[in-house]
Amino acid sequence: MLLLSGLKKHFPIRGGLFGATVATVRAVDGVSFAVRKGETLGIVGESGCGKSTTARLLMRLMDPDAGRMVFDGEGVGQDAQTGGITLKEYRRQVQMVFQDSYASLNPRLPIEESIAFAPKVHGVAPSEARARAHELLAAVGLAPATFARRYPHELSGGQRQRVNIARALALQPRLILLDEPVSALDKSVEAQVLNLLVDLKAKFGLTYVFISHDLNVVQYISDRVLVMYLGQVVEQGPVEAIYERPAHPYTRALLASRPSMDPESRRTEPPLTGDPPNPINPPSGCRFRTRCPFAEGICAEREPVHSDLGAGHEAACHMAEPGSGHSQAGRLAA
Repeated sequence: MLLLSGLKKHFPIRGGLFGATVATVRAVDGVSFAVRKGETLGIVGESGCGKSTTARLLMRLMDPDAGRMVFDGEGVGQDAQTGGITLKEYRRQVQMVFQDSYASLNPRLPIEESIAFAPKVHGVAPSEARARAHELLAAVGLAPATFARRYPHELSGGQRQRVNIARALALQPRLILLDEPVSALDKSVEAQVLNLLVDLKAKFGLTYVFISHDLNVVQYISDRVLVMYLGQVVEQGPVEAIYERPAHPYTRALLASRPSMDPESRRTEPPLTGDPPNPINPPSGCRFRTRCPFAEGICAEREPVHSDLGAGHEAACHMAEPGSGHSQAGRLAA
């Protein structure tokens, strides 16, 4: 459904008397992956790894500095005359749910007007748009007669996030980007919203990109998982492969830090320590090498390529590359 190739987004840091660029933050630096129709793709990583910037690039809330996006075989761009899909057409098909449920809604609009706003912009009659808003409120578990005329400040965090989900569905999209949609909710409400997302996916035939730092949540809802570190994808594959046979040392360290009440499910690797390097000046070669217990000279000299570990499982690590020069090369692939 959606294909990304070499996507980059760098933010300049300006200083001095004339505001010259003195440094560049490499928030997203060469990200490539595909989103398949009908799946839930989970994206995980530490804070600052580029997850949310990637989501905003997917939604085209900001333009990439380099790379290409293809949606259903058509390039995503500003002008249909270039042979691609326009942003207005693209946003009928792709919608987003943000982490901050309150800041996402206009505080001056009743709930039904917030949900009906996008259909009106796309040419739907006001009466039909309001009727659709009422249908979607019912679909997300909010009685229209009770909630339609309420304002955002009158709702709880869980109710507001349900409204945001309803608003994302208002244009009948095919792909929904979910950027930390449950991280600000209580655990009981989080479970309800997650189950709601699963039900809506089946009911409307949706495809999700689900971004979270909570590994347990991603495991529950995802079909495939993509792991990011310092603006790059370091591992991706089916959820079973990532959680049961993690290949990249960073993925294994993340899973080792995951809290669990089951002693048998806890991993024996030590949890990740230290802070990520500065994205203004990332390490040469493998960006994880400064925190990796298996780092060797080759890790600083050359950037690892994605090695195929079978069944759609890939990892960008020299230990997965036979003949890379690493003392443990080929061990992960084996």
